[in-house]
Amino acid sequence: MPEPKGPFSVTPLDNAALDTLFLKARTANGFLDKPVPEALLKQVYELAALGPTSMNTQPTRYVFLNSKEARERLLPAMLPGNLDKTRTAPVTVIVATDTRFYEYMPQVWHREGAKENFEANAALASATATRNGTLGGAYFIVAARALGLDCGPMSGFDIGKVDAEFFPDGRWKTNFLINLGYGDDSLLFKRNARLGFDEACRVL
Repeated sequence: MPEPKGPFSVTPLDNAALDTLFLKARTANGFLDKPVPEALLKQVYELAALGPTSMNTQPTRYVFLNSKEARERLLPAMLPGNLDKTRTAPVTVIVATDTRFYEYMPQVWHREGAKENFEANAALASATATRNGTLGGAYFIVAARALGLDCGPMSGFDIGKVDAEFFPDGRWKTNFLINLGYGDDSLLFKRNARLGFDEACRVL
């Protein structure tokens, strides 16, 4: 078998890393009263941004509600079950999608014409933004866990109210929210069941 080409050879993560990212990681239901430094938020973003998206489109955008005043603007949009945990989270992240992501294509893609192709095909641009924007949010969760943070992703909110409050010009569109910080293990639920391989997968 030929040697892999590239700057490094990929090796499997050890058990400790798998525990941090997946096996022992939990969805945070509440957080310790411990701030998250802005430098760490930047580090999470820079790590998540390295995740692959189709044609390197990178349509995900993040708004960090890092102050009490910023989170207060969000609270009227939250459903009751997510209200208190959002009020007390050190940071809430609005994971959004840039509907005109393609304006950056000359900067991030190595071939000409990509920007014009998306401009000429609204359906393609919308599908690309939605699909890859969600991918970016998933990468963000994994990056945050890798850097020692806990995440509580949420879809229990009024998306129209969030867009009206934070994105009134309509260019960015809310996808989902993530409460972020250092989780309080005493507030965790028992882990819910995951579907087995045979229930969720097919091998053809």
